[in-house]
Amino acid sequence: MLAFIKDHAGKAGTREIARAFGLKNADRVQLKRVLRDLADEGAVEKRRKTLHKPGTLPSVTLADIIERDRDGEIIAVPTEWDEEAHGEVPRIRVLTPRKAKPGEAAGIGDRALLRVERLSERDGSAGYSGRVIKVLDRAKKRMIGIFRVLPGGGGRLIPVDKKSLGRELAIAPNATMEAQDGELVAADVAKEGRFGLPTGKIKERLGSLKGERAVSLIAIHAHGIPHVFSRDALAEAEAARPAGLSGGREDWRKLPLVTIDPADAKDHDDAVFAQADSDPANRGGHIVTVAIADVAHYVRPGSALDREALDRGNSVYFPDRVVPMLPERISNDLCSLKPNADRAALAVRMVIAADGRKRSHSFHRILMRSAAKLHYAQAQDAIDGNTDDTTAPIKDSILDPLYAAYRAVKKSRDTRGPLDLDLPERKILLKADGTLDRVIIPQRLDAHRLIEEFMILANVAAAEALERATMPLIYRVHDEPSLEKVEALRDLLRTLDMSFPKGTVLRPSLFNTVLQQVRNTDTEILVNEVVLRSQAQAEYSAENYGHFGLALRRYAHFTSPIRRYADLIVHRALIRGLKLGDGALPDDADAKFLNEISARISASERRAMAAERETTDRLIAHHLADRIGATFAGRIGGVTRAGLFVKLDETGADGFIPARTIGDDYFQYHEDRHAMIGRSTGETYRLGDTVTVRLVEAIPVAGALRFELLSEGRAGKRLPAPSRSSRSRPAPRREDRLPRKRRG
Repeated sequence: MLAFIKDHAGKAGTREIARAFGLKNADRVQLKRVLRDLADEGAVEKRRKTLHKPGTLPSVTLADIIERDRDGEIIAVPTEWDEEAHGEVPRIRVLTPRKAKPGEAAGIGDRALLRVERLSERDGSAGYSGRVIKVLDRAKKRMIGIFRVLPGGGGRLIPVDKKSLGRELAIAPNATMEAQDGELVAADVAKEGRFGLPTGKIKERLGSLKGERAVSLIAIHAHGIPHVFSRDALAEAEAARPAGLSGGREDWRKLPLVTIDPADAKDHDDAVFAQADSDPANRGGHIVTVAIADVAHYVRPGSALDREALDRGNSVYFPDRVVPMLPERISNDLCSLKPNADRAALAVRMVIAADGRKRSHSFHRILMRSAAKLHYAQAQDAIDGNTDDTTAPIKDSILDPLYAAYRAVKKSRDTRGPLDLDLPERKILLKADGTLDRVIIPQRLDAHRLIEEFMILANVAAAEALERATMPLIYRVHDEPSLEKVEALRDLLRTLDMSFPKGTVLRPSLFNTVLQQVRNTDTEILVNEVVLRSQAQAEYSAENYGHFGLALRRYAHFTSPIRRYADLIVHRALIRGLKLGDGALPDDADAKFLNEISARISASERRAMAAERETTDRLIAHHLADRIGATFAGRIGGVTRAGLFVKLDETGADGFIPARTIGDDYFQYHEDRHAMIGRSTGETYRLGDTVTVRLVEAIPVAGALRFELLSEGRAGKRLPAPSRSSRSRPAPRREDRLPRKRRG
């Protein structure tokens, strides 16, 4: 059985194994028991709905081309790989066809989708071979950095990307574009010789580092985020005209849909309406309508706008700017559901029972006219009795029915039991001059939850409708936690005299029970953090394996086609499957094609998240740079062999404390306890503990902070030395400098 799983990596599920071994239905219970035992022993692992030998690659892998081996073969490594769980990163020998089609020839530095197969040991050092499906990102020869003027003319470019530190460029006097000393610039690498510094030519002056807009530009360029639209895409956007009632579009302009968004939102792509259901068979029920901007009407498959949208994958949100997936003519105008303006939309009408369950739904391509534009606090104030000129006329007829429907839907949500992590999100507020003002935690209102629950309902309806129409689609999927991470959580809970069930089907409710037990205790933050880290990362896939966190069997993103390409694909699939007119998904767009799209946009999503996070780090480091020596309150947000990561209460900034600077004892890392424990005293610093720190160093360009620990740890007892892999190693002489953050 193990040999079969190994030979059919990514294709061996319970059904395939039963068929291969001639097992009948009566034997499947025993088969599942055997597979569960193998998983507990670590002999196999479940990935989506198929089984793999642990530490193996899926058949379609996103990979980075890194080098040529001694034989001249191109070598790649997977973009994502958990070295702690699976050991050394596998190498993939990339096979290049003699006559490569456009997009199939990959070079060093490129990122590509590969179809991989396992090699036998005799085939060389590479563990896999791979064929290029598509090159996603070409190697970039442009470097972002700080320009330093040299006395004799010309200068040096100091890179800001941590992976490029130490690789300075020499800039000739005639290649500076008159850049000033200390200015942020982008330069093309002109020549890299065997001796001396590589040379470069400045192509763009990005501005002073004192301006926060330069900080977001660092992330844009460092991550290769497309931010300038092509002329063809802009021309298509400008040529677009508002949709009318042609092509079978239904006239819903009299339905008083409203938008409810953040106060600073510039685009409004979803609108809602609810009313009591008059059907006697659905006593106490509701009819909820969710209308989403009809982006598919304007962005057709294969167009310049479509190519730009796929290349970007999603919009990217920085504190000072948005890098949109689509030009403003589309996102902020034609597809923004402005009040009293005719707008094209794709709407879903859902019949909700009194207990909140969705009884039925139907999709419609409509022309709508928003009755009002509200922000969350404004809608909440109205429900709480504090109406204004906008909300007073619509409170009884629109807002009250919306909240009544939400209360019913919330019952169903509570019964379903999605993962209930308490993770407040911080928001950076800027001053008028673009500098950081303060960091806040916005209040979570019922208005937020109302929109969130209605959007989830619409997303489920979209997935169900497409499955019923036997249409290929892109699902939003979230796998259950891996066995290793669940076992790590179980080990931690054991140290807290708590338990986690073993041998049962994993459900979010099991984690919610644990979270409820620690609520309002001194271990609440610790357990919340560890439960969060035990979860898999949500992604896009043409294969459905459910959404664990939301406790849903099927789920797709339908509600934001302005800013997510996955949603646009779902809209096109609905148009094709339900025969709703033009702009449909092409007939040749099958599951294989959508799997490739899924891998691309999942990578784009991770790229955006990393860029947004790094920009926040840089902004806050810039803000704190003149407060060296100040003391701050915070919590331990990470524990590693190298030291402690501390998150400040005031700003949410993350900083590092090297292990060698902690206290007077020799501290060892105990992975099972998420703690550093003194070898002689038992003094303990644990994930989630509150601490006081002093800021010692700030590097704004890198977004890095280094702290000195002022607090004493909690009293503890001496423990046996941890395993070698968990032991805190003696620090090198340079360790009290800021470590590089791990890639990805």
